[in-house]
Amino acid sequence: MAPKLHFVAIATPEGQAALEALRRRYGDSDPAEADIVVALGGDGFMLQTLHAFLARGTPIYGMNLGSVGFLMNEFREEDLKERLRSAEKAEVHPLRMHAATRDHGVEALAFNEVSLLRQTRQATKLRILVDGKVRIAELICDGALVSTPAGSTAYNLSAHGPILPIDSALLALTPISAFRPRRWRGALLPRRSVVRFEMLETEKRPVSAVADGLEVREVRSVDVAEDRSIGMIMMFDAGRNLDERILTEQFLD
Repeated sequence: MAPKLHFVAIATPEGQAALEALRRRYGDSDPAEADIVVALGGDGFMLQTLHAFLARGTPIYGMNLGSVGFLMNEFREEDLKERLRSAEKAEVHPLRMHAATRDHGVEALAFNEVSLLRQTRQATKLRILVDGKVRIAELICDGALVSTPAGSTAYNLSAHGPILPIDSALLALTPISAFRPRRWRGALLPRRSVVRFEMLETEKRPVSAVADGLEVREVRSVDVAEDRSIGMIMMFDAGRNLDERILTEQFLD
């Protein structure tokens, strides 16, 4: 029996036109009854879709109508059911962020990365602890991030962090424009690690924390760890799975 499909799309003219065309061609099931969600957009929209269907755990198959589309498949109207039947699956687990401000705490999930960013012209000062042990007493930088394997080709890569195979039991801890210690380029951590960032001189050097699309400003401390109790399935065309894309990315200029 053919899977029940539910289509979602980015709110652009191109996205909405593609959405209507695919609905006419394949139908559109209620999201509560769908076996697969087909997301039309770019990588940012894929992240939104993962979060939107987190409670249901519905597998997501993306088709690219954005710019990079690393997490997406090629957009084509035809042969969608055949592509879905032969698609390969990858399970991704999010990071769980606990961010504390002066007045409250915020918890959020991130499938790509949790990043800390300076809010003003002043560089930030961070203390970094891993599993309760201070690893860097003072990092002067524009920010830092913790990335999942799935997110290692996104912001982490642009910050010169390492690319991680999707099934690696690792997280990437990467500085953003480190000034002191200048030669520190980050670290590879076991996925069970708990990373804690403590902000120094917070009144002078305010910092925001971002978990995928959620931003918390003027944080005082941020704890980050992978949540293995949560898993989402992403689907990729045969021969173009996430492992292959990550491997290919490492041989590009």
